[in-house]
Amino acid sequence: QVQLEESGGGLVQAGGSLRLSCTASGSIFSINAMGWYRQAPGKQRELVAMITAGGSTNYADSVKGRFTISRDNAENTAYLEMNSLKPDDTAVYYCNAVGRDSDSLNYFRSWGQGTQVTVSS
Repeated sequence: QVQLEESGGGLVQAGGSLRLSCTASGSIFSINAMGWYRQAPGKQRELVAMITAGGSTNYADSVKGRFTISRDNAENTAYLEMNSLKPDDTAVYYCNAVGRDSDSLNYFRSWGQGTQVTVSS
């Protein structure tokens, strides 16, 4: 199994910054992509940003120019740098990873437990 551990959420004023981290551990053969999703109260979970093993990135339109996703492949860790935060960014942020399990070589998709980000106006 592959576990994801997130950290870095918290309370920040509008215009402020936060950095989220997500580290994968367990029976990992390879990780194809890591990303961040978020879910606000009463809303569906949505993709925020994704990064592949090769470094290609994809962002939600609402965060382009403000958020930056990066990755340390050697440490199986992804980061989400969030700048110019807005109250609309308030949500639970979930880390996601897709790859191959080292025991079976089957594909896995794992989720973190979520970390709360609250942006006050």
